[in-house]
Amino acid sequence: MELNTILPQIIADNYLHARWLNTLSLMENTGARKISASEDPATVTYIILKHAAEEHRHAFYLKKQIEKTGKALPTYAAEYLIAPAFSKYYLNQLDIDVCRYLKKELHLTGAELRFAAYLLVTYAIEVRADELYPIYQDALDAVGSKVNVKSIILEEEGHLEEMINQLQKFSPDWENHAQKAVEFESRLFHQWVNSLSTELN
Repeated sequence: MELNTILPQIIADNYLHARWLNTLSLMENTGARKISASEDPATVTYIILKHAAEEHRHAFYLKKQIEKTGKALPTYAAEYLIAPAFSKYYLNQLDIDVCRYLKKELHLTGAELRFAAYLLVTYAIEVRADELYPIYQDALDAVGSKVNVKSIILEEEGHLEEMINQLQKFSPDWENHAQKAVEFESRLFHQWVNSLSTELN
């Protein structure tokens, strides 16, 4: 099942919609924490700090949007999410897949591996965010929902440009490495959408 088929079903049910927002918030928060974990305490850059701060803000913003559904979901406990197991597994597995690839292809270790994985994982997630949030906003607009994610769409577009700039400095062969990360992410994304779909049926 495709996301643009699932989203109208989710938005039509306030409790499901609240859980969807909470799930997106969890995933943004996981991404923010991963960025922070990859930081080198001495060489962390302005861009990395900005990116981590914005991902944390997205997590908070999505959590705040839950109020517009009329529901209250206090935590990221499984009962307050959609497809909780896979939603938590998704980013972690992408990280593992990318790290394995970088170790095998570029023989990276330690801080170099952490930084390269941050670049590739974040790039793949930004490519996905650039597709997912506009589809979600269109579904919200179609039913006149009070919820909106327009501010996130604008920031995610900026993030993708920043990731490409960093990747160009990282490797002359960055496009091939980035494509591998996107392939790993696409496989996981389709499994995640299937998990969402299963919960709706």
